[in-house]
Amino acid sequence: MTDNDREQIALFRFSLISPILNKQVKKQNEYLAKVAAKKHNVPYYGVREYSPKTISMWVRAYRKGGFEGLKPKPRNDRGKSRVLTPELKEVILEAREDHPDRSVSLLYDQLITEKKMLPSQASYSTVYRFLKKKNLLVNSPRKEENRRRFAYDQVNMLWQGDEMYGPYLNLDGKKVKTFLFAFIDDCSRVITYAKFLATEKFSAVQQVLSEAILRRGIPKLLYVDNGKVYRSDNLHFACASLGITLIHTKPYSPADKGKIERFYLTVRKRFLPLLTDDDLSSLDKLNKSFFKWLEKDYHRKVHSSLKMTPLDKYMSQISQVKTYDDPEKLKLLFLKRAQRKVRHDGTISVNSKLYQVPPVYIGKKVKIRFDQETYDNIYLYENGKCITKAEPVIMADNAHAKRGNPISFAKMTEGGSKNV
Repeated sequence: MTDNDREQIALFRFSLISPILNKQVKKQNEYLAKVAAKKHNVPYYGVREYSPKTISMWVRAYRKGGFEGLKPKPRNDRGKSRVLTPELKEVILEAREDHPDRSVSLLYDQLITEKKMLPSQASYSTVYRFLKKKNLLVNSPRKEENRRRFAYDQVNMLWQGDEMYGPYLNLDGKKVKTFLFAFIDDCSRVITYAKFLATEKFSAVQQVLSEAILRRGIPKLLYVDNGKVYRSDNLHFACASLGITLIHTKPYSPADKGKIERFYLTVRKRFLPLLTDDDLSSLDKLNKSFFKWLEKDYHRKVHSSLKMTPLDKYMSQISQVKTYDDPEKLKLLFLKRAQRKVRHDGTISVNSKLYQVPPVYIGKKVKIRFDQETYDNIYLYENGKCITKAEPVIMADNAHAKRGNPISFAKMTEGGSKNV
């Protein structure tokens, strides 16, 4: 970055904060939110978005150091590799996997030419040091020499799953981050299900995987990375209950899941550029556009390695698909499992709330399952079967309850319990 670049960037920053400095803005927070919701063509960096916090920081920098305070500081980490985002690392590793014999300079130029990466995101030396650290230079021995391209010849034999950062939504002047969770069938390249969500929690994996199973059947193998949500006991229990073998990639090996990474690259190249401001005005509109593109574009384009469309390949083996058509039962498989001891008043505590259970379990330990994010329903299990649902304790009702012989468990569960 030259001195001229720094001056141009400072001028751009000043143009955004000058209404605040000149007291043209009555409500600063509203102005910051409005500016942050827009995309800006920034000198040197290209199209960028900034948070209200960042813009406020520029105001403080100007008041403290004047125009000079708005200039980017020169790098003081020469000789060290810049921090590459996880997304950019995946792009570089995927490019190296596809072209193991290319020199780093040629690989870098190709990434820039194909607009998979901007020069401002990483210099040639940064990419070189990153690949060198991974032992992936063209003349370097590969650490994973036994890695081979593979593809199963049967649908639903293996699904690959992962997530990618999606576009920001503009909701009432506020920016909301999105994440695209997806599962792809290794054989047909069909996206068994994918959806943009505003959370990275386990509930996102549960929602997308459940929908994939209900729509496309049960896979035999599920191949995911080592992220916390994929290491969850909930996922392990659910897969075991469905007869799915859960497999995790080796740490820092995104190339192992080449097919899902390739799909995400397709999303970035063929779907994200099509989005309008209206598409980004709500999560529902974003997903509606995505589902339409997925079914009319991705699934119906001939895949180079298949010589047919992913949908045609999947449908050619539809008779081999093991289906699952019980949404409620599937939902229960993903619940958090725990154990509680029933107190003398016939209650258990979950997330600092009391729940009433049949008095027959007083003093005993019971196995329970619940949604660990909402805690809406607490179920009691015995021998792997749901025997009843624990109800929240309402102190006012208990104060007026008649005291006498304990209600029998049979009467409490009569008509209300159901084996699942």
